[in-house]
Amino acid sequence: MNTHDYVTYEQWGREFFEVAVTEERVAAAFGAIAGDQFEMGPLAQGPGRIARVSAKVKIREPQATRVLGDTITFDIRIPLEIDLVVDLRLDKPRFKVDGEVALRATARAAKPLLLIIDVAKPRPSNISVHVSSDSIRGEIVRIIGGVDAEIRRFIAQHVADQIDAPESQQAQIIDVAERLDAAWTGV
Repeated sequence: MNTHDYVTYEQWGREFFEVAVTEERVAAAFGAIAGDQFEMGPLAQGPGRIARVSAKVKIREPQATRVLGDTITFDIRIPLEIDLVVDLRLDKPRFKVDGEVALRATARAAKPLLLIIDVAKPRPSNISVHVSSDSIRGEIVRIIGGVDAEIRRFIAQHVADQIDAPESQQAQIIDVAERLDAAWTGV
């Protein structure tokens, strides 16, 4: 007695993608790639490169929202907390930054049997930040030095570099045939 509900190969492929590429899996993959923190600097910045900027960046749990259409896309949000110090030699204003990286990814199929999560590199406009300082002097440095724009630019470049990293490139490709071979033989 046959109790299976047969579908076309095309329907099966689409349903495979919808079941395999979930918000939870994509968010977890981004969490693994992004890590939980990194440090930058000190980097020479500003006129005459007199300022030295350093930061400690904490990465919070990424959130992914799946959008089903002709393609399956994801809006990914990665929250950040940054402790930033600008060393001006005479003063060291400190800044607290809350921010978020907005990424877009698309699930794609490729030959021979690959599932690829194609991630678009962010621009500074894809980074939102809220910067605060404990002092009036710090706020002046922030405004005159364009600290907010520099943070967005740096984070966008850092994320783009992470997307291009070999381990990240590898993590974006799932060889379904290899996984099936391993499951089929019980390895």
